[in-house]
Amino acid sequence: MQFFFEVLLGGLLSGVMYALVALGYVLIYKASGVFNYAQGSMVFLAALTTVGLTEHGLNLWLAVPVTMLVMIGLALATERVVLRPLVNQNEITLFMATIGLSFFLEGLAQLTWGSTVRKLELGIDDVPLQSMLDATGIAVSQFDLIAAGICAVLVAALAVLFSKTKIGRALRAVADDHQAALAVGIPLQYIWAVVWTVAGFVALVAGLLWGARNGVQFALTFVALKALPVLILGGFTSVPGAIVGGLIIGASEKLAEVYIGPYVGGGIEGWFPYVLALGFLLVRPEGLFGEKIIRRI
Repeated sequence: MQFFFEVLLGGLLSGVMYALVALGYVLIYKASGVFNYAQGSMVFLAALTTVGLTEHGLNLWLAVPVTMLVMIGLALATERVVLRPLVNQNEITLFMATIGLSFFLEGLAQLTWGSTVRKLELGIDDVPLQSMLDATGIAVSQFDLIAAGICAVLVAALAVLFSKTKIGRALRAVADDHQAALAVGIPLQYIWAVVWTVAGFVALVAGLLWGARNGVQFALTFVALKALPVLILGGFTSVPGAIVGGLIIGASEKLAEVYIGPYVGGGIEGWFPYVLALGFLLVRPEGLFGEKIIRRI
């Protein structure tokens, strides 16, 4: 039972980090009604830019704000060059635009900083937390615990921002109907710029945490895709859904690897969340917290 709780807790801590990545997708989807395929590339670009700046002599805590300025510039450029010309276009057009943006960002990042795997040090040791080990006998990574705490605070702050503030109400109005939002005086371009800036900040934090854990490399773009099952379970429009979905995916993949993996040859942690999401789509395609779509025929 002690081992079970150790695996479960490790999975939940990973799930909080998945929830943070998923939140970037949710914010863009709520504002534009399109799945942002470039979110993984934004994570990769943010992490690689931070490491690249430190390699050129900047202190880490100076490189992070500079990288945030880069992400803000990216958000403003995306709104101006990609989104503004496509206002009121259908969702597939916007989705294809984010695919093109994704390839552009990946190429830009590697062209600027190179494609070799880099190590990122945040000053947090990936060792068992001794106090918890002594008290409960459960080994929990100090890095995972601190990273999950950072993600939890950020997710909670963003949830409050977009549910209790004027910007949050404007965002929901834009997501429901672009034309109606414009008609009542909501500046569509401003809302999109704000949301993409916040998504860039989320990508930066996620890139730093996952980069420190797994190394800064192109594979970070695939880590971001692990948020897809999270979104399917929680719902593409729900911030609480991203949190709950992240916890479910994080816990289930670890438990499945430990308790089911030995019977099927192991290595199921990478694909089990997608199988779980596929089964969930058959039962509740809108997600646990997603809005049920009703169409008049």
